[in-house]
Amino acid sequence: MKRFSQLAIPYIVWAAMMLLLPMALIALYSVTDQGNSIVSFSFTLEHYNKFFTDPDFLLVLWRSILIAVKTTVICLLLGYPLAFFIARSNDRIQNILVLGITIPMWINMLVRTYAWIGLLSEGGLVSRLLGLIGMGDVELLYTEGAVLLGMVYNFLPFMILQINTSLCKMDNSLLEAASDLGANRVQTFMRVTFPLSLPGVINGITLVFLPAVSSFFIPKLLGGGQYFLIGNLIENQFITAGEWNFGSAISMIMAVIMMLLMMAVRQTERHNQGGKED
Repeated sequence: MKRFSQLAIPYIVWAAMMLLLPMALIALYSVTDQGNSIVSFSFTLEHYNKFFTDPDFLLVLWRSILIAVKTTVICLLLGYPLAFFIARSNDRIQNILVLGITIPMWINMLVRTYAWIGLLSEGGLVSRLLGLIGMGDVELLYTEGAVLLGMVYNFLPFMILQINTSLCKMDNSLLEAASDLGANRVQTFMRVTFPLSLPGVINGITLVFLPAVSSFFIPKLLGGGQYFLIGNLIENQFITAGEWNFGSAISMIMAVIMMLLMMAVRQTERHNQGGKED
């Protein structure tokens, strides 16, 4: 046992350097003045006050949360039926469908998002298809709809795979028992299938909402800089404005929001499991 503990030391050191140290530096910058030197600095909460007292920043935060919620809901509405269909297929079809979902994920997300620029631009494939039904004049690119489409496309596989895993692990004898007791398909789904798939649903919601609320390159590419989200604000503070302290404060605010959401999700999962602790 001692030997295995020693083997874990390099991984602990790596995690501390790559995860804890950057977070500690961001937390330090968020409560210091404009000077970026760690030798001489003074503590201040002015950066947090600046964010919460400026309605423009709060509007960006609200817009980011709103589009993340929309993305999550759409991914859930689309992903659950697909995951249910995959789970009810035979093993060969399951493997093919799961492979079809995961293959696009082998390509870099940035490249896949760039591809949507060509599809949604004027004269692109989507514009031509809409033109065939008399809707060719609709503006597609650099809109909220384009940003939402890009997010759903990129994050939908995470929802499908999580729900599909829960459905595949479900004991089919429970469905047979429900049928023997006189439950129809709708009752079986609502009282057996869906409750047992909730862990996958919750995990899928987490894996979609968290990256969606902090995404910056999807709004930047498909929104054309006109649709500004919290991820773009953080990037702008670090890269363009050089306001590392203020950017760090926004990052810490988002980190706290995400941790609170994860705690709420975890609490919901425990409640669904009858309050059992790990």
